[in-house]
Amino acid sequence: MTAANATGRLSLKRGSARSPEQAGSNQARPAALAVGGIAVFAALLAIAPLASLAVIAFGQTGDIWLHLIRYVVPTALVQTMLLLAGVAAVTIVIGVGAAWAVTTFEFPGRNALSWMLALPLALPTYIVAYIYVDLLGSYGPVQSTLRAMFGFKTAAEYWFPNVRSLGGAILLMGLVLYPYVYLAARAMFQTQAAQLTEAARMLGARPFRLALQISLPLARPAIAVGVALALLETLNDIGASEYLGVQTLTISIFTTWLNRGSLAGAAQIACIMLIFVAALIALERYGRRGRAFTALSQQGARFPSRIALKGPTRFIATLLCLVPVVLGFLLPAGFLISEVIARGLLVGFEPELIRPALTTVALAAAATALVLVIGFAAIAATRYLRRSLIDACVNVAGIGYAIPGTVLALGLLTPLVLVDEGINAAIRALGGGSVGLILAGSVAALIIAYVIRFLAIALGFAQAGFARIAPEFDDVARMLGAGPATLARTIHLPLVRPAIFGAALLVFVDCLKELPATLLLRPLNVETLSTYIYQYATRGSFEEGSLEALIIILVGIPAVLLISRHADAQIVPNS
Repeated sequence: MTAANATGRLSLKRGSARSPEQAGSNQARPAALAVGGIAVFAALLAIAPLASLAVIAFGQTGDIWLHLIRYVVPTALVQTMLLLAGVAAVTIVIGVGAAWAVTTFEFPGRNALSWMLALPLALPTYIVAYIYVDLLGSYGPVQSTLRAMFGFKTAAEYWFPNVRSLGGAILLMGLVLYPYVYLAARAMFQTQAAQLTEAARMLGARPFRLALQISLPLARPAIAVGVALALLETLNDIGASEYLGVQTLTISIFTTWLNRGSLAGAAQIACIMLIFVAALIALERYGRRGRAFTALSQQGARFPSRIALKGPTRFIATLLCLVPVVLGFLLPAGFLISEVIARGLLVGFEPELIRPALTTVALAAAATALVLVIGFAAIAATRYLRRSLIDACVNVAGIGYAIPGTVLALGLLTPLVLVDEGINAAIRALGGGSVGLILAGSVAALIIAYVIRFLAIALGFAQAGFARIAPEFDDVARMLGAGPATLARTIHLPLVRPAIFGAALLVFVDCLKELPATLLLRPLNVETLSTYIYQYATRGSFEEGSLEALIIILVGIPAVLLISRHADAQIVPNS
């Protein structure tokens, strides 16, 4: 639907025309203020858990901090820094290398590998960790086959790398998270102007030299963003780190809160973790300092042509690009499919599994709906009101994605309890009885956590969607007497519908995969697919949860393909 068609849908009288300045009349003001209030509310949602953490961490004293700073924090700091450094290295090597290969060269299978390289993003890190421990463990199929082939009787008779280690965690997380870097780098490589690369080739520059001196420096801003996203996901992880035996800051928060029963100690570690988050954001900004994401070419420009590889090198390129796809997606997905078939999980489907599946869908759907309403209304407020306060609120509202789920759950607890106490006090003042913990003791806490954490996705899609609508259409509609509500219904909503769909799909899938916040905030006897899988893994029987894991992956594939397509949305093919 075009903007002109949308404007034509306005059912307005000829005599109602007004100037744009008159558009801010008292009639339109309440609707504009309403969406402005939503933007302010979104910012308060993001600030509340952070303020709560500060109060908990510095408002209570005790001996637990001395114990933590002496025995827990140093180890967790070192392990976290090593994990982040290792994951950054793996994601850069695989992501940038694969992106450069598929955009620079022509080789067998390039078209298919171009989108398949993004598929590992559909797998949660904890599921990949569970699968590879099963595959590579002492009693897994790989070591069992080795013992049978070489006549070993026990695992003590030979050396085999231990996947339940820091090195194993780095490699496995890197295999899952490299698509963040791959997609960002691929988009930038594809938008680099052909004039630069072809001029360099005419001067005798080889592909590797061209990459080091032109392609990589120009793609540095996108690579920095991709690495930052991968590292934020690494910080958020709890299932994989715990299962692989890596004592990260996230695990320390989890154990200090639940095992030691110290909310203040957990909040103090969480504050240290937020310093890591701030450092990652600062590094990302530093990595793209002074650079813009705009393509070097303008409308009608050509983009670099690919070099056709010949001889064995073309098959080597195919193999190198295929390895991360196999290790990061095909092998784990194949393992789950084989377990589902071998254990008859489809034939002997247990009815009690329906409840966590329905719970997961209901929670994800509710959170997605709220995220869409709040996110798109907040961006609409920046368009309708054009106030610096609203812009600042939108920027603050987007920080939730950078807050790890464990930290978010810890920070939300106190604000939710305070709201519940206020509700109970109001009901008692009206002569009623106490209604208990309405928010903190129900699934509402989970939904609120999901909204805070994934609101940035809707904000990003909404900004992209509204950016495609020329401000002149708003001015014309206002001159015809349209207020914000009419403007949104007849012009904005129809034109941003693709952005709404994209945001809904990504938020829904992220809610399905979210484990840390779900583990800590879910009420008793409430299970989701992710916590169901986690419970199986903690009992050492992850294979029994293969069907649930496969469902999460299958639902995630369309979202990954959408991300891949969205990354290439601005690419103009060579003529």
